[in-house]
Amino acid sequence: MHLLSILRLLGLLLMLFSITLLPTVVLSWVYQDGQTQVFLIAALAWLLLGCAMWLPAHRHRDELRVRDGFLIVVLFWLVLGFAGAVPLTLTHHPELSVTDAVFESFSGLTTTGATVISGLDELPASILFYRQLLQWLGGMGIIVLAVAIMPMLGVGGMQLYRAETPGPLKDNKLTPRITETAKALWYIYVTLTIACAGCYWLAGMSFFDAVSHSFSTIAIGGFSTHDHSIGFFESTRIEMIAVVFMLLAGMNFALHFVAWRSMSLKAYFRDSELKTYLTVLTLLTTITVGYLYYTDTFIFLDNALYAGLFQAVSIGTTTGFTTADYFDWPGFLPVMLLFASFVGGCTGSTGGGMKVIRFLLLLKQGHRETMRLIRPNAQIPVKVGGKPMPDRVVSAVWGFFAAYVGSFVVIMLFLMATGLDQITAFSAVAACMNNLGPGLAGVGASYIDINDPAKWALTFAMMLGRLEVFTLVILFTGAFWRR
Repeated sequence: MHLLSILRLLGLLLMLFSITLLPTVVLSWVYQDGQTQVFLIAALAWLLLGCAMWLPAHRHRDELRVRDGFLIVVLFWLVLGFAGAVPLTLTHHPELSVTDAVFESFSGLTTTGATVISGLDELPASILFYRQLLQWLGGMGIIVLAVAIMPMLGVGGMQLYRAETPGPLKDNKLTPRITETAKALWYIYVTLTIACAGCYWLAGMSFFDAVSHSFSTIAIGGFSTHDHSIGFFESTRIEMIAVVFMLLAGMNFALHFVAWRSMSLKAYFRDSELKTYLTVLTLLTTITVGYLYYTDTFIFLDNALYAGLFQAVSIGTTTGFTTADYFDWPGFLPVMLLFASFVGGCTGSTGGGMKVIRFLLLLKQGHRETMRLIRPNAQIPVKVGGKPMPDRVVSAVWGFFAAYVGSFVVIMLFLMATGLDQITAFSAVAACMNNLGPGLAGVGASYIDINDPAKWALTFAMMLGRLEVFTLVILFTGAFWRR
């Protein structure tokens, strides 16, 4: 384990993170909202801590091994999560405990969108912008992690994508150098953000709200500058713009890269994961709209259509924006929408959940086992996009699913042991592990009223879901730490 090299990288990360606070400092000064000092102190603290970590180790540039990579990825998210809580702890608007500040910070960086803050409309502009910025930075971190870093560590979902995709995506990275990959992804991410902000602004949002919501839309985060989320604007046009960009952000960014580089849409039409993603969301929307209209939740069909489409896409992509209290909708709808978040977005997107490609492979593997009962001696490969998948990949998906369900059950039982009822505990774990945000019952609107041990457990669940379980769980095995 090259601890000094790891320390050097963490120090550099903190120093870079301190620079990201400068826009917030400027915004606080422009709005004169009294938070300038808070963000300056936080930026200085991050900078000094980063320097203290970097200086003793700045000459150590050992070649890192796979085991070092796992530790770096987890420590990156832990360090940023706790560092991100500093401004929220120092400010008095809102006044948060350390537990609540850490919960809010991790919720932002993991693009979960679960919040312990109420009265958003009354908060200083710089605090509101900072929450959105955390999600935007976390969203880009997820894409780089999934596309440029995770494949080389041998973890994450991109191996599944590469196994079924011809051309350049079968390599470890989209371009020959990781720096070029990261740069290309940044261009796409920033371009989508600018386009989203421009559309929101033209549709009637203020410039501040347009930029803020573009951050959380493209990051599939769900944080808003208003308590009523997107519903605050009471604009069908804004809601439909959000639907379009949520769909785009839930797609594999590698597809956007290939389409941009080849100046062709063929990559989208050939991708089996994308087809499944759109099919699932179409089916989800159809059922939601039909049931809302059938139960007279909305008297007019167009109202049911807009509300059902928006909420189905928002929950299905794990964004978590709301225009209505979906957890109060009739019948099975709230639970169905929550279960849809387990599928989540595509691999290499900012979406949460188990990822569409794993869902697709689980279905195909289930079909293969059914056929084997009929024809025990038949050789039946699992194919995606017309290509047979290696048995190792299929086994890895089942292993991931088992670890996901096992972790889910343990955390849910812990939450129930702290005093939460079954529905609140189940939906809270689902919403946090799937990086969705809003749950049901006691966590439908916010997470303010749950106890501190439950908040720490859910913070762990956010990390577990965002790092795709194995990356975090492997650190708790004895074999990882043995030489």
